[in-house]
Amino acid sequence: MIIDGRKLAAERKEELKIERQKFGALSLGVVIATTSPVTQSYVGIKKRAATDLNIEVVEYRLSDTATLEEIMAATREAGKHDGVILQLPLPDGIDVDVAKNAIPKMLDVDVLSDPAFELFAQNNFPAIPPVPAAMWYIMKRNNVAIKGANMVLIGGGRLVGKPAGVLFERLGANVRTLIKGDDVASATRNADIIISGAGAPALLKPDMIKEGVVIIDGGTSESGGMVVGDADPACAEKASVFTPVPGGVGPIAVVEIFTNLLALKAKQ
Repeated sequence: MIIDGRKLAAERKEELKIERQKFGALSLGVVIATTSPVTQSYVGIKKRAATDLNIEVVEYRLSDTATLEEIMAATREAGKHDGVILQLPLPDGIDVDVAKNAIPKMLDVDVLSDPAFELFAQNNFPAIPPVPAAMWYIMKRNNVAIKGANMVLIGGGRLVGKPAGVLFERLGANVRTLIKGDDVASATRNADIIISGAGAPALLKPDMIKEGVVIIDGGTSESGGMVVGDADPACAEKASVFTPVPGGVGPIAVVEIFTNLLALKAKQ
């Protein structure tokens, strides 16, 4: 089954509207230090989702040459809202690890800062990193059994692999994380669930998977002028659940940002 992420995102948004009714006025501060059209487009997607949920988005726009001090100051200023996003990427030369830790912990809707992620890893934080949260939602909606499943994570990055490992180990999966240099095929051939966030076009081929596998593709890269995922689209013919790129995990992950905003607001 090929997942229609846009359809699921719309349904998730309708679910969230019910929870939204418990709160008054809400706003989200977004710090942007790039003029990249791709980034502007992605911010626009978030703004449209916010509008649907009656949540105001306030942008803090900086130049492509913004300093670390300017980015941190804008991030702290954005803390007057109910949630804060530090939009990546940041200008070349900026220490992202330092910048992200300027996000107030209880406003960190992306669970990007070290203090927020540490609490999440301890199962003591109201929010879940949006990409793994979207993956979990897809699995729940498609009755995928997680407890006891053999799960392979391709890539241990901060936005996909690392938080997915924390979440799905907590949910009872037997998780194996692959890093660069590991033999991917030998691990994936017996996997029940494969989550990929490597950013390597068509890394996963049909001969590397078993019939009925669940493939949740969180990798994005460019190939031939197009945005593609880590899994060869032909893998969908063998998979019981398959998320395409684009149009799979991404639209749902945007909505999960606002799930986090409401969860954090409820705890503030």
